[in-house]
Amino acid sequence: MIEIKGLRKTYRSRGREVRAVDGVDLTVGEGDVYGVLGQSGAGKSTLLRCVNMLERPDAGTITVGGVDLTALNRKGLRLARHGIGMIHQHFALLSSRTVAGNIAFALEVTGVPRSARKERVAELIELVGLGGRADAYPAQLSGGQKQRVGIARALAARPQVLLSDEATSALDPETTDSILRLLQDLNQRLGLTILLITHEMDVVKKICHSAAVMRDGAFVESGPVAELLHRPGSTLARGLFPLSAPATLPGRTVVDVTVSGPDADTALTGLARNFDISLLEGSVETLAATRAGRWRIALPEDGTAAVEFLRARGAQVEAAA
Repeated sequence: MIEIKGLRKTYRSRGREVRAVDGVDLTVGEGDVYGVLGQSGAGKSTLLRCVNMLERPDAGTITVGGVDLTALNRKGLRLARHGIGMIHQHFALLSSRTVAGNIAFALEVTGVPRSARKERVAELIELVGLGGRADAYPAQLSGGQKQRVGIARALAARPQVLLSDEATSALDPETTDSILRLLQDLNQRLGLTILLITHEMDVVKKICHSAAVMRDGAFVESGPVAELLHRPGSTLARGLFPLSAPATLPGRTVVDVTVSGPDADTALTGLARNFDISLLEGSVETLAATRAGRWRIALPEDGTAAVEFLRARGAQVEAAA
């Protein structure tokens, strides 16, 4: 659904060049929820703005739904953007318009007739859980309600792709969870492809099927979350399941174990029944796409047999660090 190859974007700042996006390749499959994770300044927002060509890249191609956006003229790009919705961190609502008016605005600019706008707006208000709030103004809404308006507006033109620019970072944890549940529901009900950027590991944990970790304009690692969990030294795995217990114990071999899928809930109990181990730290959780667990375990000094037992069950085992 989204295919990016060799993307580069450079700015000039204080007389020097700053490479905000540095040779990024990215593939987001149809119906996928893909998270790009990184700290401020990593290049995430620039990447997202390039996807719908709010920023024109210096090099590379961006293909959405089989259409190369970088090859389009202004009119073609305007039409192509109808298939790409965008939600923003700070909502970007029109204060002088009601909930219904804000949603209708997205339909007005695409030339939808007034009669059709009214029906579509009513449908979207119910879809995002804002029934009874059609006549409210943004100043009368909570942060979560404002973001629901933003999501409804982004969906107005029935896009295939939804881009999310730190959509939950201005919200409290409970409201964040409700918005993530809404996005997950929209992904499943509408078959939406969602590309989101975030600096919050919990966002990736709760709804992303695939993810990339971005640093200094480039991807450090990328791929399906379940695969990244099993990659030795994975930044994502360590962020999703941080471990702080001692990495060494006298007379013991201390390892970090990551497992996902059907064996996530049984690998540890099976290990404990067969070997003399000590669980130092860890947990099993439900990620968006799978069950997964990560533990720090003290094995016997010669832990070869225990490691083989774990690996036979698809676990990634590496020396604790």
